[in-house]
Amino acid sequence: MNGASETLVLCERTDPGIAVLTLNRPEARNALSRALVANLRRRVDELSADEFLRAVVLVGAGERAFCAGADLVERRSMTVAQLNAHTEAISDAIEAVAALPVPVIGAIRGYALAGGAELTLACDMRIGTTDAVFGFPEVKIGIYPGAGGVLRLPRLIGPSAANDLLFSGRQVDADEGLRLGLLNAVATSGELMDIALEKAREIASNAPLAVRAVKRALRESEGLPVDQANEVVRRHRKTLDATADYAEGLAAFAEKRPPTFTGQ
Repeated sequence: MNGASETLVLCERTDPGIAVLTLNRPEARNALSRALVANLRRRVDELSADEFLRAVVLVGAGERAFCAGADLVERRSMTVAQLNAHTEAISDAIEAVAALPVPVIGAIRGYALAGGAELTLACDMRIGTTDAVFGFPEVKIGIYPGAGGVLRLPRLIGPSAANDLLFSGRQVDADEGLRLGLLNAVATSGELMDIALEKAREIASNAPLAVRAVKRALRESEGLPVDQANEVVRRHRKTLDATADYAEGLAAFAEKRPPTFTGQ
């Protein structure tokens, strides 16, 4: 991968255990070109292997868009095989974001459309600016959200509301996004990163093994019958009983002091 491609997704460590991933094609509204997608996947794979990671913030560079979706200019010259490969690469990168072992906070400024909207759905929570706009307009150009959108959107906002957005391709502003559950909170553009990082710090202050176990349990139990889901939850809960962090949490509670977690 060349140096220019390396800058398409930036990774900054703002605090111990916290990483900020920035989609960095503001001149193209952070559209998902082949090079950007490859860089995103590599950055995410690196973070996945970091045992000291506690939270990730995902943001788009610039004021216009979090991500406008796949790079349609680039896609116009692709063969059908190349189109399929690009779609698969986008889907795999988005799934890799969803599979990060720690919580991912989407910081969404401006447009999050098509693949960009699907990328927000891979985040565990989303904070949007007052001018944030979501949309799944794929049906307007002859395709549909194939990078997890048709699966994740109904689970997030319910089947009826998801059907409306997926069938119509209409756009949703920040206020409606908050009502539907696409957003956890709305902020001004100037406040966005402060709020996202404060949430990341709140998460990072907790016992890291416990937070990771919660995310594993949530992912592994999704869609299972209740009895099987409960077994997944019990299995991951049991792994925490013998940890040093749990003992520290109990001691700190008894001694009325903040705990010091080590991830052990």
